[in-house]
Amino acid sequence: MFKTLSQARPAGSSAPAAEGDRKYLIAGNWKCNGTIAENEELIKVLNEAGPIPSNCEVVCCPPALYLAQLLSGLRDDIQVGGQDCGSNAGKGAYTGEIGAFQLNDIGCTWVIIGHSERREGFGMAGEPEELCADKTKVALDAGLKVMFCIGEKKEEREAGVTMDVCAKQLEPLVKKITEAEWQNVAIAYEPVWAIGTGLTATPDMAQETHADIRKYVSDKVSAEVASQVRIQYGGSMKGANAAELLKQPDIDGGLIGGASLTADFFNVVNGVPK
Repeated sequence: MFKTLSQARPAGSSAPAAEGDRKYLIAGNWKCNGTIAENEELIKVLNEAGPIPSNCEVVCCPPALYLAQLLSGLRDDIQVGGQDCGSNAGKGAYTGEIGAFQLNDIGCTWVIIGHSERREGFGMAGEPEELCADKTKVALDAGLKVMFCIGEKKEEREAGVTMDVCAKQLEPLVKKITEAEWQNVAIAYEPVWAIGTGLTATPDMAQETHADIRKYVSDKVSAEVASQVRIQYGGSMKGANAAELLKQPDIDGGLIGGASLTADFFNVVNGVPK
C-alpha cells in the first residue's frame, strides 16, 4: 500500500545534481509537532515552494504517525525520514518500538539517530553513546542513511571541552561501522544550548567546531571519509542566518527544528551557496 502511495507522490522541480563537491543536506526535524490538518497545510507550502538547488538534498522527518501522509502527498524531490529507530534488527517483542527495517519498508530513506533530546531523555532515561552507535549500525544494515547527532551543553562549551564531548559521542560509532558505511552517514553537530533557545553559534564558532569534527574523522577513520562526510549544523538555523552559516567551508547543511514547520524552511534551502 505505502509503496503504491510513494509512487503516486507529486513530482518535484529539482535540477539534476552535479558531481564533485559535497552536496548540502538540509533536513527538517518536525519533532512532536503536527496534526493531519496542519501537515496538509505544510505539505502544500513545501510542494509550491519552487525548485530545490541542484547542489542540495532535502529531507523532512515528521512524527512516525505521519510518515505515510508525507510519503503519499509530499513532492518526490523531498525525501522522508524517521526521527529515531530501534536497536532491534528485526521483528519481535519490542513494544512501542519502530524498526529501521520498517522505516525502509514504508519508503523512508533517512533516519535521525542520537538527537540531544533523546540522548538527554525527557521523562525517561537518556540514550547512551553505545546505544546510538548500535542504532546507527542497525539502520545502515536496513538500507537507511543516518543523520548522527552530536553536540555539547552550555556548561561544556564554557568549560572548553566541546570537542571532548563530541569525540566521546563519535567514538563508539567509529568503532562500530566500516569505512565504506560512512558514505551513508551525515554528522549533525547540534550545540545543545542553541536548540530551541533562539541562540545560535556564530558562523565562526560553528565553523571551528565543524573543522575539529572533520579532523577527528580524518584522524580516526580516514582522510578520504573526512573529505566526503557531510557535517550539518543543528542549532537554531533559520532563513535569517542560513546563508552565513552555510558559506563556511565545513558546514554542509542543517538539521532544522522550528523553521522546518513553516515556509521559512525553504529560505534555508535557498540559502545554500550557489
